[in-house]
Parts: sequence; structure tokens; C-alpha cells
Amino acid sequence: MCALSTHLLVPAVRNFCTTSSISINCHRSTIARIGRTTYTCMYPTLVINSDGSTINIRYHEPRKIIKLPLDLSTLTEAERRQRLEARKPKVKVVIEEDIEDDFDLGSYEHLWKK
Repeated sequence: MCALSTHLLVPAVRNFCTTSSISINCHRSTIARIGRTTYTCMYPTLVINSDGSTINIRYHEPRKIIKLPLDLSTLTEAERRQRLEARKPKVKVVIEEDIEDDFDLGSYEHLWKK
């Protein structure tokens, strides 16, 4: 009866390492980002406002810089038009096929002759 009572007092040992489906080793952080859903501490982060001012904050994810988007409704019409034009794709450069070439291959023969 004494052996039975000591058996009940010993807690069951569980192996929590085998329950995770992600293989964690020394190469884990070099291949991809850390697969955490929640981070345990806050990280120093720089926030850049749309007017260019900066604020140092503590953020829940490890980031260096967060840039806030610009509100187009606060801009003047000329500034808004200029920003929208900058978003459009640039004009493609047309390559001309008929180019006069005065390249002389003989002047480079000394480089491949032994």
C-alpha cells in the first residue's frame, strides 16, 4: 500500500518536444523567417509619417522601419497629379537597328593569340 501511494505522488513526465511539427535546428533561422504566431517581447521600430517626421516606438514584430502611406486628399491638385504620374510606367526606349559600327576586331587580336 505504501508503494501505491508514492506512485500517485510522482507526476507524469511528458515530452513536449515531439509534439511540434516544425523541425527546429541550427539552420532554421537562416532558411526562412521564424515561424512564430505571437512574439514575446516588443522591438524598437522607427515609424515614418507621410510628412517625413519620424517616431521611435516599440512594435510587437521585429521590424526596423514602418512607413505610413501618404493621404492624397491632403495634397494640392498639382502635387496629386505629379504623384499619380510618377506611379505610371515609364515610356519604353526604342532601340534602333541601323547603327553605324566602326568596331575593328583586329585591334583586339593580341588578347586571344598565344
